Amino acid sequence: MNRFEFLKKIKFPKFGRPSLKQGIFWGVAIVISIIAFVVVRNFTTCFEVANLPGISPASCAGGGEGTTEFVENPEGTPIPQAPPTPVIIPEAALPPAWDGASRINILFIGLDARDIGQVGPPRSDTLMLLTIDPLSKTAGMLSIPRDMWVNIPGFGYSRINTAYASGEGSQLPGGGPALSMKTVSQFIGVPVDYYVQVDFGVFIALVEELIDTAGCIEVYPTETLTLDPIGSGTDKVKLTTGGVRELCKGWIVLAYARNRKTSGGDFDRAKRQQEVILALQKKVFDPAIFPAMIAQAPQMYQKFSYGIKTNMSIEDAIKLAVLGKDISAQSIKKGVIDTTMVTFDNTVLGGEAASVMKPIADKIRILRDEIFTSTGPLSPIAQGDPASLMRAEEARVRIVDGTFTPGLDQRAGQFFQSQGMSVTEIGAADGVYNSTIVVVYGPKLYTLRYLQSVFGISHTQIRFAPDPNSTVDIEIRLGSDLAGSIP
Repeated sequence: MNRFEFLKKIKFPKFGRPSLKQGIFWGVAIVISIIAFVVVRNFTTCFEVANLPGISPASCAGGGEGTTEFVENPEGTPIPQAPPTPVIIPEAALPPAWDGASRINILFIGLDARDIGQVGPPRSDTLMLLTIDPLSKTAGMLSIPRDMWVNIPGFGYSRINTAYASGEGSQLPGGGPALSMKTVSQFIGVPVDYYVQVDFGVFIALVEELIDTAGCIEVYPTETLTLDPIGSGTDKVKLTTGGVRELCKGWIVLAYARNRKTSGGDFDRAKRQQEVILALQKKVFDPAIFPAMIAQAPQMYQKFSYGIKTNMSIEDAIKLAVLGKDISAQSIKKGVIDTTMVTFDNTVLGGEAASVMKPIADKIRILRDEIFTSTGPLSPIAQGDPASLMRAEEARVRIVDGTFTPGLDQRAGQFFQSQGMSVTEIGAADGVYNSTIVVVYGPKLYTLRYLQSVFGISHTQIRFAPDPNSTVDIEIRLGSDLAGSIP
């Protein structure tokens, strides 16, 4: 009897896969680490770090009313105050780092300030997908434009920033964050495990704590910017080009990250947001202050939880933050879906004319693969021929026959297994296929590349359907175009 015959008789239960499958330390690092910053408030008083106009934290005496930025010595000379010396906790006292073996993806959600306080649920203003690979200790971040034209599950095509409002307005399970996660996962083609959403006010307060502790945030403007606070504030800060600039107020950091009045508009803003995250990361993981912040993170999280929404536990967040300290800035990949990856079009939304960006799928997939599938520039798994990479990936593959060729599924199973592919299921397809279709349920893209390089599978034959509960990572629906290629 053919050694594959028994597979047809096997019933394959739907085993649940681990939920911690993908992601980056960044969404966690920026939020959890920023949360931890607050511990240093125990060691500081309310003062400003540099002589820039702005709004003092509301918790300070006279906050928001032009607090003095200097103290004077007996001679009446102003003396700038430096950040206090932090309490050092030995690194050995840190909690254990994340010990998961799978990549984790976290969606960072920022709400549109124009919608806050108005009638109806807000839209998302910022969508950034953050990822971390705990094995290679590498990370990455991908920014998605808010006007991207995508299919929102259950609601049809619209701008991606409306997914949050649709989820909230329809009171779906998980609300806006859950529908945003599902939409981004379907659009990008990778699972989204967690989300983090931070209120503007809490973000400002947390960044203020970091600045008080570790000094001003350093950025490198590429165009002259005029920064305004959220709301009706009259303070403004002008940033010019020509090197490093220090941002010494929480609201200035937020305004810098949200400003879109440059030649590149939203695309420039996405790059500045990533720049701010890296600048915060540099401060957070300073060995002189990181252990102390982590030690007090649970208390600070409780204090500021009113302005932070996430489906990640504080325990897992701290573990990922501890892992984050071992990730070098050089290993962090950055990507922005820009004008080279979209076409511009006009449509009607809510009865009004609207400009949208329609994705160029092939180009976005290339960017996605660079950020989410490589295990580092020096990693052995990232080098080698397609077959070697496919075998090393160990993707679980289902082969189904969509032709009238007798025994094709059996022969295909034997052939692919002889090439080193892990074929776990075979059977009949749900219909007849003229062209072979490859369905990707999990992030096993080296196997996909193997099929493309060996059998010439084109992008039109690929379907991305992320499903953490699928019993396989790849499904090959054999069509008549491949029937003659299977020995």
